[in-house]
Amino acid sequence: MNISAIILAAGQGTRMVSNKPKILHQILGKHLVEYPIDVVQKSGAEKICLIVGHMAEDVKKTIGEGVEYRLQSEQLGTGHAVMQAIDFLSDDEEVIILCGDTPLISYESIDKLKSFHLTHNHDVSVLSAIVENPFGYGRIIRNSDENFLRIVEEKDANIKEKQICEINSGIYMFKSNSLKYALSKLTNNNVQKEYYLTDTIEILFKDGYSIGATSAVNVDDILGVNSREQLAMATNIMKDRINKKHMKQGVTLIDPISTYIEPDVVIGQDTIIEPNCIIKGNTEIGSNCCIGYNTKIDNSNIKDNVNIEISVILKSTIGSGTKVGPFAYVRPNSVIGKNVKIGDFVEIKNSTIDDGSKASHLTYIGDADVGKNVNFGCGTVVVNYDGKKKHRSTICDNAFIGCNTNLVSPVVVNENAYIAAGSTITKEVPQDSLAIARQKQKNIENWSNRKR
Repeated sequence: MNISAIILAAGQGTRMVSNKPKILHQILGKHLVEYPIDVVQKSGAEKICLIVGHMAEDVKKTIGEGVEYRLQSEQLGTGHAVMQAIDFLSDDEEVIILCGDTPLISYESIDKLKSFHLTHNHDVSVLSAIVENPFGYGRIIRNSDENFLRIVEEKDANIKEKQICEINSGIYMFKSNSLKYALSKLTNNNVQKEYYLTDTIEILFKDGYSIGATSAVNVDDILGVNSREQLAMATNIMKDRINKKHMKQGVTLIDPISTYIEPDVVIGQDTIIEPNCIIKGNTEIGSNCCIGYNTKIDNSNIKDNVNIEISVILKSTIGSGTKVGPFAYVRPNSVIGKNVKIGDFVEIKNSTIDDGSKASHLTYIGDADVGKNVNFGCGTVVVNYDGKKKHRSTICDNAFIGCNTNLVSPVVVNENAYIAAGSTITKEVPQDSLAIARQKQKNIENWSNRKR
């Protein structure tokens, strides 16, 4: 059995009041359309077709080559959108159809729809939902045996039908041959002169095809995003889902309401996340860590037993047992080893720092390779930029860098070397030596009296 998916993503989304397509707005770091793409992939779709229209080239550039594209140059309804993918459909396959602005659709609901569809061998299966206020939605009409009869739109429903709380989600699973047949019969004989996908269900029903409906696992799964307000609502729902998942897996979130964790983040058990943290991208955090409040971590790898306080870590690796912060800034392409101390107001950029080294406060280390057990005194600066080019320095194992030292790159400080406080180092420092690069102190007596 082959499964494909068609995702409708051609609309502009005027209620977003935006210069970019609605589906390219984001929830927790992922574009709206990426959520249904991920779900149908997980559900077994071997190929996916994205129906694009408004700013199609921008959508293609953003989403990339993982899906196929078909252009709906004129937005003439949902049925018309699916017609653009006729050549995408193979014979004798199953096709999931859903919208690109439904980021909350879950794997569980799509899997339930798929199981229902295949078990009953329906030509089309509709994903429905039970809602408290069904106003504005098409109603699922069933017979006395609870079998599907039809979908009635709000404007066409009678008083009794309007009381029905089971609604059409706009998510379907078709046999491809049945879908092709229904699309060939589809017309635009309506006030809007559009081709509606829901009309294909009526066509199939009248011609004796097998149709069924099953409800979503969670009513939130079918919510669409059509405005900034709905975008915020969907973000909060997704945030809550993600946070609950991590807590079920043994992560402590002190205040889930103020904690923002993106969907692809992995966190080990017994790690504590304090309030107001933002954890983004493909970040992996190990076990028994403490991520202190007001910390931002983006696309980084944090090993076990790490303690981070009020800091920013971007596209870097932090080794086990290391302490970072408070107020540290670890910039991209930095690799920090085990049991390292990166203290308050320390900035690391594009550098490697090996096990056991310390930069406890007020230090900048940029474009440097630092060995084991190196100590940076307060106020040390690796001077890596000459105004035109960046240069790289090397500080070897067991070096001791005194306070207020400037290391003017490129420079090498060899093993066991010491640098006196207040030095500006421009030449290589030999192994086991002491480097002093400062002018001899000179006192001028009575100078201040003469000045006054």
